Amino acid sequence: MAQTARGEFAASLKPLAFEGAAPEFKLGRMSIDKQISGDLTASTMGQMLSAMTSIDGSAGYVAIERVAGVLNGKRGTFVLQHTGTMTRGVPSLVVTVVPDSGTEDLVGLEGEFKINIEEGKHYYEFTYRLPAQQNR
Repeated sequence: MAQTARGEFAASLKPLAFEGAAPEFKLGRMSIDKQISGDLTASTMGQMLSAMTSIDGSAGYVAIERVAGVLNGKRGTFVLQHTGTMTRGVPSLVVTVVPDSGTEDLVGLEGEFKINIEEGKHYYEFTYRLPAQQNR
Protein backbone atom coordinates (compact mmCIF):
# COMPACT_ATOMS: atom_id res chain seq x y z
CA MET A 1 0.00 0.00 0.00
CA ALA A 2 1.30 3.45 -0.92
CA GLN A 3 2.03 5.99 1.78
CA THR A 4 2.73 9.71 1.48
CA ALA A 5 5.36 11.77 3.28
CA ARG A 6 5.24 15.57 3.18
CA GLY A 7 7.45 18.41 4.31
CA GLU A 8 9.91 20.98 3.08
CA PHE A 9 13.58 21.23 2.22
CA ALA A 10 16.40 23.67 1.69
CA ALA A 11 18.71 23.06 -1.25
CA SER A 12 22.31 24.16 -1.75
CA LEU A 13 23.62 24.17 -5.33
CA LYS A 14 27.26 24.83 -6.14
CA PRO A 15 28.84 24.97 -9.62
CA LEU A 16 31.36 22.26 -10.50
CA ALA A 17 33.67 21.97 -13.49
CA PHE A 18 32.26 20.19 -16.54
CA GLU A 19 35.42 18.63 -17.93
CA GLY A 20 35.92 18.76 -21.70
CA ALA A 21 32.92 20.98 -22.46
CA ALA A 22 33.50 24.30 -24.20
CA PRO A 23 31.29 27.18 -22.96
CA GLU A 24 29.36 27.29 -26.25
CA PHE A 25 28.05 23.77 -25.50
CA LYS A 26 25.96 25.31 -22.65
CA LEU A 27 26.50 22.27 -20.42
CA GLY A 28 26.69 22.58 -16.65
CA ARG A 29 27.43 20.49 -13.58
CA MET A 30 26.53 21.27 -9.96
CA SER A 31 26.59 19.69 -6.54
CA ILE A 32 23.14 19.38 -5.02
CA ASP A 33 22.77 19.01 -1.26
CA LYS A 34 19.51 19.21 0.70
CA GLN A 35 18.32 19.36 4.28
CA ILE A 36 14.85 17.77 4.39
CA SER A 37 12.31 18.11 7.21
CA GLY A 38 8.83 16.79 7.85
CA ASP A 39 7.79 13.14 7.48
CA LEU A 40 11.22 12.55 5.92
CA THR A 41 14.06 13.97 7.99
CA ALA A 42 17.24 13.60 5.97
CA SER A 43 20.34 15.04 4.34
CA THR A 44 21.20 14.47 0.71
CA MET A 45 24.26 14.82 -1.46
CA GLY A 46 24.41 14.47 -5.21
CA GLN A 47 25.27 15.95 -8.56
CA MET A 48 23.30 17.48 -11.39
CA LEU A 49 24.11 17.79 -15.09
CA SER A 50 22.30 20.41 -17.16
CA ALA A 51 22.00 21.56 -20.76
CA MET A 52 20.80 25.02 -21.72
CA THR A 53 19.63 25.97 -25.21
CA SER A 54 19.56 29.13 -27.28
CA ILE A 55 15.79 29.32 -26.71
CA ASP A 56 14.93 31.19 -23.50
CA GLY A 57 13.15 28.90 -21.04
CA SER A 58 14.23 25.61 -22.64
CA ALA A 59 16.69 23.30 -20.88
CA GLY A 60 17.14 19.86 -19.41
CA TYR A 61 18.76 18.27 -16.39
CA VAL A 62 19.45 14.94 -14.77
CA ALA A 63 20.62 14.34 -11.21
CA ILE A 64 21.44 11.58 -8.77
CA GLU A 65 21.32 12.20 -5.02
CA ARG A 66 21.82 9.91 -2.05
CA VAL A 67 19.35 10.45 0.78
CA ALA A 68 20.24 9.46 4.38
CA GLY A 69 17.76 9.79 7.23
CA VAL A 70 14.45 8.67 8.71
CA LEU A 71 11.23 8.21 6.70
CA ASN A 72 8.18 8.01 8.98
CA GLY A 73 10.22 6.25 11.69
CA LYS A 74 12.21 4.00 9.33
CA ARG A 75 15.95 4.66 9.12
CA GLY A 76 18.16 4.11 6.08
CA THR A 77 19.44 5.47 2.83
CA PHE A 78 18.20 5.47 -0.76
CA VAL A 79 19.00 7.15 -4.07
CA LEU A 80 16.79 9.55 -6.03
CA GLN A 81 17.06 9.97 -9.80
CA HIS A 82 15.87 13.27 -11.35
CA THR A 83 14.88 13.81 -14.98
CA GLY A 84 13.72 17.33 -15.77
CA THR A 85 13.02 19.45 -18.82
CA MET A 86 11.78 22.95 -19.42
CA THR A 87 10.12 23.55 -22.79
CA ARG A 88 9.81 27.30 -23.39
CA GLY A 89 9.04 27.85 -19.72
CA VAL A 90 6.84 24.80 -19.16
CA PRO A 91 8.49 22.47 -16.63
CA SER A 92 8.36 18.68 -16.47
CA LEU A 93 10.08 16.83 -13.63
CA VAL A 94 10.13 13.20 -12.53
CA VAL A 95 12.09 12.20 -9.41
CA THR A 96 12.01 8.49 -8.56
CA VAL A 97 13.70 6.11 -6.14
CA VAL A 98 16.41 4.08 -7.90
CA PRO A 99 15.28 0.42 -7.69
CA ASP A 100 16.94 -1.62 -4.93
CA SER A 101 18.84 1.41 -3.57
CA GLY A 102 17.20 1.32 -0.12
CA THR A 103 19.20 0.18 2.92
CA GLU A 104 18.41 -0.80 6.54
CA ASP A 105 14.67 -0.26 7.25
CA LEU A 106 14.20 1.10 3.71
CA VAL A 107 15.22 -2.04 1.77
CA GLY A 108 12.76 -2.48 -1.10
CA LEU A 109 11.65 1.19 -1.08
CA GLU A 110 9.91 2.40 -4.25
CA GLY A 111 8.41 5.80 -4.90
CA GLU A 112 8.13 9.18 -6.56
CA PHE A 113 9.31 12.44 -4.98
CA LYS A 114 7.33 15.48 -6.19
CA ILE A 115 8.75 18.96 -5.68
CA ASN A 116 6.63 22.10 -5.35
CA ILE A 117 8.01 25.63 -5.00
CA GLU A 118 5.68 28.19 -3.44
CA GLU A 119 6.71 31.73 -2.51
CA GLY A 120 10.38 30.74 -2.66
CA LYS A 121 10.01 27.71 -0.34
CA HIS A 122 10.61 24.13 -1.49
CA TYR A 123 8.05 21.51 -0.50
CA TYR A 124 7.90 17.79 -1.25
CA GLU A 125 5.29 15.10 -1.47
CA PHE A 126 6.88 11.64 -1.46
CA THR A 127 4.53 8.81 -2.43
CA TYR A 128 6.27 5.55 -1.55
CA ARG A 129 5.86 1.83 -0.94
CA LEU A 130 7.79 -0.60 1.24
CA PRO A 131 7.54 -4.40 1.18
CA ALA A 132 4.67 -5.68 3.37
CA GLN A 133 6.96 -7.44 5.86
CA GLN A 134 8.49 -4.08 6.80
CA ASN A 135 5.20 -2.26 7.47
CA ARG A 136 5.05 -3.14 11.19
